[in-house]
Amino acid sequence: MAKASAVPETGSGLNLDKPRKSTFKRFISQIDIQLMVLPALALVFVFSYIPMYGLLISFQDYKMGSNLLNNDWVGFKHFIYFFNSPEFYPVMRNTIVISFLKFMFGFPAPIILALMLNEVRKMVFKRVIQTVTYLPHFLSWVVIGSMVTSMLSVDNGSVNMLLEKIKLINEPINFLSMTEYFWSILVTTNVWKEIGFGSIVYLAAIAGIDPHLYEAASMDGASRFKQMYLITLPSIMPVVIIFMILAIGSLLNAGFEDILILASNPALREVSDSLDVYVVRIGIDNYRYSYATAIGLFKSIVSVTLLTFANFVARRSGNSLW
Repeated sequence: MAKASAVPETGSGLNLDKPRKSTFKRFISQIDIQLMVLPALALVFVFSYIPMYGLLISFQDYKMGSNLLNNDWVGFKHFIYFFNSPEFYPVMRNTIVISFLKFMFGFPAPIILALMLNEVRKMVFKRVIQTVTYLPHFLSWVVIGSMVTSMLSVDNGSVNMLLEKIKLINEPINFLSMTEYFWSILVTTNVWKEIGFGSIVYLAAIAGIDPHLYEAASMDGASRFKQMYLITLPSIMPVVIIFMILAIGSLLNAGFEDILILASNPALREVSDSLDVYVVRIGIDNYRYSYATAIGLFKSIVSVTLLTFANFVARRSGNSLW
């Protein structure tokens, strides 16, 4: 009768893994990496968490230069005033519509550009397109606003000259003073400015896809479009979902610099007053700091709620922020 082996056989079900290190030991073993994170944590703490102390003035009648704890507490007075003000509906309408249009057109645009660039085989042509599309991101909104104003100008504006040449209009149109054109101009300018820079992440995700998948699909007779639909899009979907969650959480960020510059004409105020612009115009310029802070806090609460809801929905697909 053979003797039983003293060494357990492979696959016997015994757990031969080493015991897991404690959290503290793992932290110490990664101390060099943890120290690299400290500056970023300090930056977030100093500029994002410490200023939250100032949210107290949204529940006070704050007076400039006074101690935060020495002002009269008024509860939800400023919130109620904002909800009952005649500007509440137009400001919220403009904010939601502009944000939705930016999301609807601005979110898929970088994905489409990345998919198109991935199909370009001539590297020189591909790099030229990337450079041209990235460049507007690095220009300030002051420069972009000047370019758009010049193009849409009534006097020698390239857009009006082109429309007159092809007989679509009989006389120049002052686009930047007409409310019906403002949202389309704003959204188009935003997409043009950010489409190239936004595609960087998606191009990086596409570059990480196993090329053997494309080779196998090609051997099976799949066209380039089918490879894009069946391989590329599903492979980058986790990245798309993460950015979609962040975009949904920022739906009330209709914009500030772009609106402030492109809507310099007071005639556009009824379609351009977003929450951020309204806060600066009414709260800061008129020294109503408590009122402005209350509106900002309301916007932040709604944004966090949207972010949490979007993350909850995305978690069902197996991709979420937390």
